[in-house]
Amino acid sequence: MIEILLFAELEEIVGERKLTDPQLVGKTINEVREKLKQDYPNIKQIDRAMVAVNEEYAEDDQQLNEGDVVAFIPPVSGG
Repeated sequence: MIEILLFAELEEIVGERKLTDPQLVGKTINEVREKLKQDYPNIKQIDRAMVAVNEEYAEDDQQLNEGDVVAFIPPVSGG
């Protein structure tokens, strides 16, 4: 099982902070990102989000293992 955490506007678009999907084991972060865009067409901001796997920043080609926690963190702006 892979756990996906969404923050800020990503959480607002999806309507949930945490998603789980057993079919994502063995997929790459990029494949997870594409699946989220298919499932939630309004989540275009996910392309700009930083990604962490198990609390460490990760690259899009990283493969996911059973029990991984993937966090999508959108850029923050402020003033």
